[in-house]
Amino acid sequence: MSNQKKININLQLDAHHVSLKVPMDKEVLYRNAGEMINERYRYYCQLLPNQSAEKIWVYVALDMAVNLQADAHAHRLQPIDEKIQELNQLILKTIQKNNE
Repeated sequence: MSNQKKININLQLDAHHVSLKVPMDKEVLYRNAGEMINERYRYYCQLLPNQSAEKIWVYVALDMAVNLQADAHAHRLQPIDEKIQELNQLILKTIQKNNE
């Protein structure tokens, strides 16, 4: 990864400007992540209008971490789901053969 071409990008997360040097092929991921963070921040600002910015950021971080955990869990289960589908297809074929 050290040989990858990196570029400088600037993101604005709420009132915070963030300058990063990222791999060129990951630029879109960083920009999309910045948009996602801003969306979650605005959501919690509306949901909790009397909370401090610091507290809002805590909610955003927790929200993002929960989503990351859920996605990781779903990803771990995907091979199991695929195997179950394969087995179901085999069972259906066997039932159809036996009914003929």
